[in-house]
Amino acid sequence: MIARLMTYLRETAQEMKRVSWPSVAELKESTVVVLVTVFVVTVLLFAADKVLDLGIQQLIALG
Repeated sequence: MIARLMTYLRETAQEMKRVSWPSVAELKESTVVVLVTVFVVTVLLFAADKVLDLGIQQLIALG
């Protein structure tokens, strides 16, 4: 079991050396894209929720 763990850790370390890490500029750009996307989706979901809420309230008021 220890041998398998050591093999796993060794292979993981080798694989991490092959990873193409983003530059700081790429990382910042990607972070901005993610934050803007999350904000836009949040606003759209909020708007859809409010519209549906108003619609349901109107249906309840009719009944």
